[in-house]
Amino acid sequence: MKEPDDQDTDGEKSVTSKSDGKKSLRSSKSESRSSYRVHNWWVLGLADLKNEAVDPCAPVQEDDTFLEDATDETFTEGEESYLEEDSDEERLEGSLSSFQYDDLQSTRGLSHDMWRLWELQFKQLFLRHSFGYDCRKRANLQLLDNSIAIYIAGNQLIFLNLKTKEQIYLRSSSGEGIGVIGVHPHKTYFIVAEKGSFPDIIIYEYPSLRPYRILRDGTEKGYAYVNFNYSGTLLASVGSNPDYTLTIWNWKEEQPILRTKAFSQEVFKVTFNPDNEEQLTTSGSGHIKFWEMAFTFTGLKLQGSLGRFGKTTTTDIEGYMELPDGKVLSGSEWGNMLLWEGGLIKVELCRGTSKSCHNGPINQIMLDEGEVITVGSDGCVRIWDFETIDTADIIDETGLLEIEPINELQVDKNVNLFSMTKMSETGNNFWLAQTQDPECLFSFHSGAVEAVAVSPLTYLMATTALDCSVRIYDFASKTLLTQMKFKQGGTALVWVPRMVNFTGAEIIVGFEDGVVRVLELYDPKGLTIFVGRKKISDADIRLKQVFKPHTARVTALAYERDGEILATGSKDQTVFFFEVERDYKPIGYINTPGPVCQLMWSPMSHLESTLLIICENGYILEAPLPTINLEEDDHDVVSYEIKDMCLKCFHFSSVKSKILRSIEIEKRERQRKLKEKIREERRNKLAAEMGEDGEKEFQEEEEEEEEEEEEEPLPEIFIPSTPSPILCGFYSEPGKFWVSLTLHSSGHSISASFAGFSCAEQALKFEILPSVALGPLFLAKGDYDSGFLYHCEFPPCDKNSDFKEQKDEPIDVRYLEDTEDNPIQTITFK
Repeated sequence: MKEPDDQDTDGEKSVTSKSDGKKSLRSSKSESRSSYRVHNWWVLGLADLKNEAVDPCAPVQEDDTFLEDATDETFTEGEESYLEEDSDEERLEGSLSSFQYDDLQSTRGLSHDMWRLWELQFKQLFLRHSFGYDCRKRANLQLLDNSIAIYIAGNQLIFLNLKTKEQIYLRSSSGEGIGVIGVHPHKTYFIVAEKGSFPDIIIYEYPSLRPYRILRDGTEKGYAYVNFNYSGTLLASVGSNPDYTLTIWNWKEEQPILRTKAFSQEVFKVTFNPDNEEQLTTSGSGHIKFWEMAFTFTGLKLQGSLGRFGKTTTTDIEGYMELPDGKVLSGSEWGNMLLWEGGLIKVELCRGTSKSCHNGPINQIMLDEGEVITVGSDGCVRIWDFETIDTADIIDETGLLEIEPINELQVDKNVNLFSMTKMSETGNNFWLAQTQDPECLFSFHSGAVEAVAVSPLTYLMATTALDCSVRIYDFASKTLLTQMKFKQGGTALVWVPRMVNFTGAEIIVGFEDGVVRVLELYDPKGLTIFVGRKKISDADIRLKQVFKPHTARVTALAYERDGEILATGSKDQTVFFFEVERDYKPIGYINTPGPVCQLMWSPMSHLESTLLIICENGYILEAPLPTINLEEDDHDVVSYEIKDMCLKCFHFSSVKSKILRSIEIEKRERQRKLKEKIREERRNKLAAEMGEDGEKEFQEEEEEEEEEEEEEPLPEIFIPSTPSPILCGFYSEPGKFWVSLTLHSSGHSISASFAGFSCAEQALKFEILPSVALGPLFLAKGDYDSGFLYHCEFPPCDKNSDFKEQKDEPIDVRYLEDTEDNPIQTITFK
């Protein structure tokens, strides 16, 4: 890694004008990044490290109520409403949803009943329990008091009672997620820094949860870190990619005091020096920077000095702390501590025989009760003597000084400790760790959940993710029953239907390396099949069968409606078929024109059993039921490729520009008719008032208007070169389907579920599409063809046709509100 450029250190310009800050921030267009993973939360008793006695089972004190006025979202008396936003017309000016929605509703839009249906569906949904935790976010574990912890999970801020395990939720106000959270030193306020386009920082009162202050225009896309000064009067925030803006706020006045660009690369953290609140430190990718608020002849400025690594290798700096005398102690990627003074590395600290302080990056450094505590990605917490570190100096040309920790605690070999928060309870020395023998409070997937499935029999849910784990939850009791680790990440998962396994105790999982595993859930006490939810917490998973049909990640798994055949799809552009009753004996595979993203067999209402194959690159295939070979021995099989299967193919070709052109023509026609009506009324009025003179005046006005009017050209026909990828779909009518393509690939997703109806009944009872029967529905995300449902039909099967040359257009279209940047990922009928 190269040392940062010198020119970044000089002359940062402070911005005291709010409007100037907004103008400068809106100039760049990138997305933010995140890194690092933490798997579990742990309660750590560090008393043993400090030779103190502690009862590991001592209860954490809490109030009788979870949160006082927890759901009250009214404003404090006398405060203005901070939830007033710019009008939708201003925010969406020029977008399809703002100026064409009325036109679409009147010409091609869905019925009012359908929109009411969607409204009712989502109004009836509420968050009952969250099993999630965003382990990649920094400082995503904060304490409001000794019993209430807060953390981010998706679009929700979770308030967790550590004693009762009860949760309450505060939703992101932007709807686009939460960047980072923070807590006031007095624990009377907490911060929710949003994500989105020029997101807000909302400061809430605690415990009332009332919005107290809103800070605007501090960054372009999202916030990476927020931090109060020691007295709680000032707030520092730093933005994520693309602007990395550092802002000092007088937060009670909702005004920025100083603003500048923190660095040209990702900034992880910003803090005030607790002993000198005019000094700050930022760190991040390949840098550490020291700041001072200073008065100059032009006013108050925020002056930054970039730390010089000198002979030491440049490193990302995740953890650091300011020492009372102004020095800064930081970690490094290789696990040693770096002592900074005057912007230079004074000494590098290691253990004896040049062994690193931690085996990997140091994620957090703290000063507690006169001792230095380091938290490492190696799962270790180590305690060091403060005086030894504060007075450390080089003794030879190596620049290294060997020191030994006072004590240490290894939480777990497979734990990446990211941060710890002290639970300041009188008489105890407990720490809550973002990730006695340490007690694991909660365990989460370290990253996005790739697949989820619900038991057909009871209150169980299975999930898998790229953290190489498969987990089983009992969502009725809100507990994690069991989990199983593998060498590869899970990418697809289906609960085996009861027609295949009557006990309902099997799941089938696809992995990154193309392997498929059949897993069985059981009770380890009696090794009996785990049927239904039992009143015991004992449950385990065992491997029942494994096979490898693909060379790349498995993306889809689907059982045929009678349970006789399993189909698996993959990024390797193949679909493999297996005979279920004969221990998943392979039948064969077919090649597809693109990476497979979903498979779905036709429902019982269809006369024939066919497989819908959805590819990412705009291809949708329909395959018939494969022929099963009844011969027992297949050792002589050279290839399992099925070459003679007749596949129907639809290759989506964009028609959105034609739709927009048609809408514009209809709009102009309506405007012309309206003007004609107004003209005629004006003409009649002038004739009644002025007679012949009125007609003459009307003609003069008409001539002037004709000279002034210049009609803009119609929108051009545009067909994007790259089709939008498809997310999901479902069957309802043989041979027909609906496709939706969405604008932003980074949009937040919604899942919808309808119960009690077959697909055909759905269209009939809810009048979703009254002009046509509802066919298979696909929802996608991409670059251009957004905001619509496209009704399509498979052309007849032609074995001689070239899929790559094929271009197909939809036969009908419907408008979907608010789906340009908010794609629906799944729709499920039950």
